[in-house]
Amino acid sequence: MPEEVVYYVTRYGYLAIFILVFLQETGMPNPFPNELLLMFSGYLSFRGLLILPFVILTAVSADIIGTSLLYFLFYTTGSFITQKKPKWVPLSSGMIARLTTKISRGGQMSMYIFRVTPFTRGYTSVIAGMLHIRPKVFMPVALISAITWATFYAVIGNLIGPSWNLFTQNIDSFKYFMITGLAVVFCTVLLVSFSGKGESVKCKKEQV
Repeated sequence: MPEEVVYYVTRYGYLAIFILVFLQETGMPNPFPNELLLMFSGYLSFRGLLILPFVILTAVSADIIGTSLLYFLFYTTGSFITQKKPKWVPLSSGMIARLTTKISRGGQMSMYIFRVTPFTRGYTSVIAGMLHIRPKVFMPVALISAITWATFYAVIGNLIGPSWNLFTQNIDSFKYFMITGLAVVFCTVLLVSFSGKGESVKCKKEQV
C-alpha cells in the first residue's frame, strides 16, 4: 500500500477520503485506485479509527459532486464538440443522435454497469454529458451507482479486516482481478447491445 495514502487517510480520515475520491472522479491523477482506497477505509473502520457509514457517505458525496461537475461540463460543451467534430470524436452526427435516444429511453443499465466498473466511471460521465443525456436520466443512475460501489468496497474492506495483512501481500492479484472484471463487463455490455439489435431486427421483419 502506498505509504502516502496510508498516512493521509489515517491522519485526516474523511477529509482525505473525500479529496482523493473527488479528484479521481473529476479525472485528476490519483496515486491510488478509489476501489482500494475505499477498502482501506473500510479496514480502518474495522480497526475503530473510522465509522463505516460515514466512510460510505463521504465517498458517495465526493463521487456525486465530482461526477456532476464532469457531466455538466461536457453537457454544456458537448454540442460544440460534436458540431465541430474534432478528429478524436469517432462518431457521426447520426450515430450520436441514435446513442442519445437509446440511452435516454432505456440505456440506464449500461450506464450503471460502466459507472460501477473500475476505470470507466469518469468516462461514463464524460460520454453522458457529450451525448446530452438528460440530467433526470443520468443523475439517478450516478447516485445509485455511487452508493453501490462505495458501499461494496468499504464493506469488503471492513469484512476482510482480520486478514488485511494477507490481502496486502496479494494486492497485485487484486489489480488483475479488477482488469479481468472490466473485460467481463465490457463483453457483457457488448452482448446485451448486440442482443438488443437482433431483437429489433427480428421485430422489423415480423412487421414486414
